[in-house]
Amino acid sequence: QDMNREVVKTDCATARIPELDFEIPAFTQKGVLTTIEGIIDRAVAGLEQDQPVRRATDEEVARKIDEFIGKLKQLKEVHSSFTFIIDDPSGNSFVENPHAPQKDDALVVTRYRRTPQQAAMLGLEGEELDEKPADSVEDLRNEVLQFNTNCPECNAPANTNMKLVQIPHFKEVIIMATNCDSCGHRTNEVKSGGAIEPQGTRITLRITDPSDMTRDILKSETCSVEIPELEFELGMGALGGKFTTLEGLLKDIRDLVERNPFTLGDSSTPGKTEKLQEFLGKLHEITEGRAKAHLIMDDPAGNSYLQNVYAPEEDPELRVECYERTFEQNEDLGLNDMKTEGYESEGAWGR
Repeated sequence: QDMNREVVKTDCATARIPELDFEIPAFTQKGVLTTIEGIIDRAVAGLEQDQPVRRATDEEVARKIDEFIGKLKQLKEVHSSFTFIIDDPSGNSFVENPHAPQKDDALVVTRYRRTPQQAAMLGLEGEELDEKPADSVEDLRNEVLQFNTNCPECNAPANTNMKLVQIPHFKEVIIMATNCDSCGHRTNEVKSGGAIEPQGTRITLRITDPSDMTRDILKSETCSVEIPELEFELGMGALGGKFTTLEGLLKDIRDLVERNPFTLGDSSTPGKTEKLQEFLGKLHEITEGRAKAHLIMDDPAGNSYLQNVYAPEEDPELRVECYERTFEQNEDLGLNDMKTEGYESEGAWGR
């Protein structure tokens, strides 16, 4: 079965089989879409091509090549395991994973930074030399960090990707995404990349057009959402942090309401079910742009954002207000007991 794996080998890729000390150097063959068996057959055909001439001129060399051809042909029968390696500086070669989207334990993909020699071989030498060494902050902005974690659904080992993203006319945020290869569960979360703002933010959008559904929204975990026309309020912490569109946020609200256990099955009553269906119907009309409404995002931490499509000009349908937080809001954010000045002297006096 492994011999039938599809392989994309570009002309700048090197193919190796370490067990036979066999290598197909870069730029000796044209790029090809084939299988592992096809690459071995192509190598055998290339070696057999000049054998009649070798047998006439150098019988000893021809005999050794015949022995090597026999070893290559035995690989196709897979009497013993062997390693097939493709090294492609361009990153455009590929070996099929027949178990996708599950992980293939026999297949290892390693990414590396090209050396100056490899860049020159690909014609990128000028670009490599002109690049200025980026500082650590720029590297962090351009790099996707990955760390090991466990799937929240099945607890299997999984990888979480983390990326620092700059939102235009706002600030930096951290987007984290987890994808489990075992159960297929996917989750994403947004965290603020900066400190809590000195003032809270209340953002009010008047939804008047279907194009409003495409506005980008950053909803932090400290933000509450309100739709007065539906008498609906989503409290702080619900849905977590999200970077999505207005349509995506409304769909998440719809899914959250539909999954409420008190409105499903034996727990529901006819009256509650009718009100739920009426609410979902109105929410659907707003999502499709057939009904006007207001969306209010209230974030005491000031870390939420709703896209101004007229930026840098003012948006006539969007109002952003900054306000002083109440004692209760500071308490919820843990700011009342937080001391950021003068604690060094107090600590020294206590000792």
